[in-house]
Amino acid sequence: MSEGADPSNPSFRYRVYWEDTDAGGVVYHARYLQFLERARSDWLASIGVHQVPLRKEHGVVFAITKMQLDFRRPARLEDELSVTVGVLAVGRLKMEFEQRIEREGELLLTATVQAACLDAERFSPARTPVEVRERITAAVSVMRD
Repeated sequence: MSEGADPSNPSFRYRVYWEDTDAGGVVYHARYLQFLERARSDWLASIGVHQVPLRKEHGVVFAITKMQLDFRRPARLEDELSVTVGVLAVGRLKMEFEQRIEREGELLLTATVQAACLDAERFSPARTPVEVRERITAAVSVMRD
């Protein structure tokens, strides 16, 4: 379950379940992507950017085009993870996020994630709706204050 609908403190909490781990009780490397995705989606929703209306009203979706991960320490079964979302850049076609996964203040993973706005039907590059860029920009300025 996530907490943290405050755009000035974009940190979300998720618990590690059996389904997230390997036979040794350590989080399987691909599962970290799901925690990162949930936090980005939860953060966007917290600032009023919801995926289904974005597709229905604007005909666009976001797709990840590039991701760099740095695994520092393993997460384990029943850990409570804090996943942060920071915005590095917002453009007309792309945005870039900086994310961290921590356990009780201990850094487990850092990620840089690039997302592109795509036409939902053709999956070709499309301009990010102005209202979405404005909401993200406003949230970034709140985070920096």
